[in-house]
Amino acid sequence: MNQQRITLYTDGGASPNPGPGGWGVVILTGDDQRELSGAEAHTTNNRMELTAAIRGLEAVVTEADAVQVITDSQYLRRGVTEWLAGWIAKGWRKKDGSAVLNADLWRCLAELTAGRQVDWAWVKGHAGHRHNERADALATAAADTLRGGRGLKAQGAESGPTQQGSPPTARSIHLRLSCHRGRGRWVALVRDGGEERLVEGRRNGTTGNELEVLAGAELLAELPEAEPVTFFAPSDYLRLGASEWLAAWRRRGWRTAGGKAVKNQSAWQALSRQLAGRTVHWRESSEEPEVRKRLDQALRSSKGAETSQSGKKRGGR
Repeated sequence: MNQQRITLYTDGGASPNPGPGGWGVVILTGDDQRELSGAEAHTTNNRMELTAAIRGLEAVVTEADAVQVITDSQYLRRGVTEWLAGWIAKGWRKKDGSAVLNADLWRCLAELTAGRQVDWAWVKGHAGHRHNERADALATAAADTLRGGRGLKAQGAESGPTQQGSPPTARSIHLRLSCHRGRGRWVALVRDGGEERLVEGRRNGTTGNELEVLAGAELLAELPEAEPVTFFAPSDYLRLGASEWLAAWRRRGWRTAGGKAVKNQSAWQALSRQLAGRTVHWRESSEEPEVRKRLDQALRSSKGAETSQSGKKRGGR
């Protein structure tokens, strides 16, 4: 069987550095071109360069295909090809004993490239390389959108199963939950265009982490696959799990980088099925005071109703 060649052009940056930043990826597979982009409010040039490569590699999860990553960042290229193995061997320490900067992202890159054929190439930035220029434009536009600017009209398909820090979509999910002694409740505000609705669920014999992932899967199952959605996750367990770890877990047969079984595997598998074919932008929990207030009230109301019902049952015995 002939290998399919996939080429990723990645770029990222922050302005000022550190400050708001964006990342962009152009994915070329034969005659097909896809694009990814996203932004973060507080970041650095180097973190955005690493994030672009991570997002691109996550979007092409198959190990059967050869991948080439083309970047204008020597930090990224040399980090992967010259320094990464030494950092891992030294427990994520440099030669002078100091901690490796951006170790969280380097760890993710190490997982994504393990056992895969990935070639790394460098091109000079802003030198007329068509796809490099496009990746730069995507990164800049994403950062501009985060700052409140107009952004950039996409060329080709803007797609990707999981993206962090991307601009808001017309459809969004805001999730809040509570779990005590195995009894879990969750409440979500679902916004669809100009409409809003509250959705809630319960589960016994669970943990907070498992409940969070299962709630995410259930909420996504109710939405059309064709429309992108912004998901405001209540914790990094769901947000980072879906956007950074899930692809590697799936590729390793639901094993962590250390070879251990992924915790809450069935829940993550349920979420993985819902993410297939979707574009989901993962963000930290919403800072909108009105959203927090509504969700907190709904969660308290749900808890009160449960307590009242439980009291009636005890009284009837």
